[in-house]
Amino acid sequence: MKKKNIPVEFVYQLFALIITIIVIHAFYVTVVRPNAARIIEEQAEALAADPAYVKERRVSILIKDMEQEACFILGIWALAIMGFKAVQVFAERQLLDVDLVPVADGMRILPEDTREFARQMQALPDDRQRMLLPRTLLSALRRFSTTRNIQDVANTAHTICESEADRLESELSMIRYISWAIPSIGFIGTVRGIGEALAQADKAVQGDIAGVTQSLGVAFNSTFIALLISIFLMFLVHQLQLLQERLVFDSESYTNEKLIQHMRAD
Repeated sequence: MKKKNIPVEFVYQLFALIITIIVIHAFYVTVVRPNAARIIEEQAEALAADPAYVKERRVSILIKDMEQEACFILGIWALAIMGFKAVQVFAERQLLDVDLVPVADGMRILPEDTREFARQMQALPDDRQRMLLPRTLLSALRRFSTTRNIQDVANTAHTICESEADRLESELSMIRYISWAIPSIGFIGTVRGIGEALAQADKAVQGDIAGVTQSLGVAFNSTFIALLISIFLMFLVHQLQLLQERLVFDSESYTNEKLIQHMRAD
């Protein structure tokens, strides 16, 4: 019975999420919320002593609520996923500097020669054989050996690269979902804060506006932090997508320049 291997990326994402939750929550419990409580108490004392006192916007106050904590957890998790994908891209780009098809200028590759070149691809380690460039070269060589048609080889290489581009694009959907979810969580904090402020409207009418201002602070701070994190993530997503697109384009160009242009059907 054949064993089903759990994808490495799935395991990495799962453990990255668990570790991120533990670390961020521990940081909030031990650092952020105690500091925020201390600052709020100091500001309340200063305001009681001096009615003209203006409260400062401290970082601990801005990020102390649960919505901001959730946004940071999702943001760092997305960074971990993007880091994993970026490492994969850079590892694949290293193959572009390797002469996988040692063909001298002016040398011709005939259909009878493809078996020797294919053996060189198959001699690579398994992790490298699964990369885009070796897969494209090996498929092109096999296609040339079968059809002896150079146009078919070019179409095969283009199809493989196009399929890889679609796969890489689809794998970014999780990161895009996280980038969308973060502002949504921020808006949840806004609704929660406004709801709490409205619940204390009677106290504000009586002159006690401390609870209302604190609840409105929750509303605006959560959206502010969420939007900042989302903007930063979307920038990195576009940079990662650009790296992946360049990898696919350069792999197809490598196949055309190093292999296909040397092929001769006769």
